[in-house]
Amino acid sequence: MARILIVDDDSALRESLGEAFADLGHIAIPAADGAAALAALARDPVDAVILDLRMPGMDGLEVLQRIRARPDPPPVAVLTAVPTSANTIEAMRLGAVDHLVKPVGRKDLAELIARMLPPASEKAEPPPENEEAGLIAVSAAMREVLKTIGLLADNDATVLITGETGTGKEIAARAIHQFGRRSKRKFIAINCAAIPGELLESELFGHVRGAFTGAVANREGAFREAHHGTLLLDEIGDMSLSLQAKLLRVLETREIVPLGGQPEPIDVRIIAATNRDLAAAVRGGSFREDLFYRLSVVPLAIPPLRDRLADIIPLAEHFLARASPGVPKKRLSADAAARLLAYPWPGNVRELRNAMERVAILNRRPVVTAEDLDFLAVPNERQSQVTDWLAGDLPTAMARLEAAMIRRALAACGGNRAEAARRLGIHRQLLYTKLRKLGLDVSGILTEEIVEADIDAAGFPPKSE
Repeated sequence: MARILIVDDDSALRESLGEAFADLGHIAIPAADGAAALAALARDPVDAVILDLRMPGMDGLEVLQRIRARPDPPPVAVLTAVPTSANTIEAMRLGAVDHLVKPVGRKDLAELIARMLPPASEKAEPPPENEEAGLIAVSAAMREVLKTIGLLADNDATVLITGETGTGKEIAARAIHQFGRRSKRKFIAINCAAIPGELLESELFGHVRGAFTGAVANREGAFREAHHGTLLLDEIGDMSLSLQAKLLRVLETREIVPLGGQPEPIDVRIIAATNRDLAAAVRGGSFREDLFYRLSVVPLAIPPLRDRLADIIPLAEHFLARASPGVPKKRLSADAAARLLAYPWPGNVRELRNAMERVAILNRRPVVTAEDLDFLAVPNERQSQVTDWLAGDLPTAMARLEAAMIRRALAACGGNRAEAARRLGIHRQLLYTKLRKLGLDVSGILTEEIVEADIDAAGFPPKSE
C-alpha cells in the first residue's frame, strides 16, 4: 500500500484518480493546487506524486522543481491535457519519472505506479503547434526521442545521433543544447561532408598566422568558437581517417592544437551526427573503432518518417502554417491526408516540409486536396488502402492504427513480444493486454506469416521497402 499525492485543480479528475488508486490498494491524498501539494508533503511523506501541469497559481513545472529540491523527494509523474515538446523535455529534465497525456486508463495507472514505486522509469508524450518541426511528436518513437533529449540535456556526455537524411538530426542536436545548461552559450554546427578534407582541420581546430601558405591571419576554429557551448559534427562518417585520429585525441585530452600553434584546453559538449552505418564503416576500415566508441557514449536514433505515421499530418499542418504566414490557416482534406500517409517519404521530414511549402505557394484555397498533391507519386492500390483505413470515426481509425502498429512491430521482430513492446515504447504486460483485445493467442508463438496475414486483414498499407 502506497501513499499517492494527486495534484490537480480538476476535482472530478482528482476523485477519479483517487478511486482508481484505491481500487489498486493505495491511499490517495488529493491536493487542488501546487501550494496545497507542498503543504501536504511538509506534513507527511508520500510514496509517489501524480502532478498536473496547468494549474492556477504555481504551475506544475514549478511544483515539480520544488519537490525535486526536497531531500529524498518522491517520484513524480506529470499529467497534462496539452502536451508539447517543450513541456515534455522540461518535465523530464527536471526529474519527472514520466510525462503522460490525459486521460489515463486504470491499467496504465497501475503500470505507472508499479514503475514508480520500486525503481523509477519513464515514458513520453504527444504534440504541439508552432514548435520546431522536427520535434513535433505524436508517434511513440518520437516521444521516446524527446524523453531521451530531456534526460541527457544537462549532461555533458558525447551523443551520436543517427538517422536517414532529412529526419531532423540537427534539430535534435539543437534541442539538446537549447534545453541544457549550456543553452546561453554558442551552438556551432560543422558539416564534415561539405568542407574539403584539407580545409576541415583548420575549420575545426583553427590556425595561427603563417601556419601554411595563405594563412595571413589567426583563425579561431569551431572548437574554440564553441567554448563552453556545444559543437555539432554533422556527417561525421565522411571525416578522413587522419582527421579522425586528431578528433579522438581531442576527445581524450580535451585539448586542441591549432595548426602551427600550441595545445589549448577546451570545454565543449560534442554531438556527432551521421546518416551512415558507422558500425559497418568500422568493419570496412573507413572509420576508427576507438573513435566510434568515444562518440557513441549516448546513441540517439531518429526514426524515418515512414515509421512515424502519427507524426505526418501534424508535421504537414505545421509546415503549411509556417509557409503561409499572415493568411488563414490552410487545412488538409481527408483525401489529402490519406495521400500523405500513403507516400513513403524517402526524403523524410525535409521532403515533407518542401512539399507543404510548394502546396502553400501554388494553392490559395483554404483546403488542400489530394489533387494538390499529385506530384507525390503514390501507387493507386496503396492510396485506396489508406483511404479505407481512415474510414469511419476517429476512435475506430485510431484502433486500426494501434492494431496495425502492434502487428507490424511483431512482424519486424519475428513474433518476439518483448522486442516488439520495446519498439512500440510500451511495457510488455501492456502489449499482452492489447494482444488479448485483438484476439491473438498470447501464450503461443506468433509467426511472421500469421502477423503479416493479420496486417493484410486490417487493411493497413504495406511498409515500403
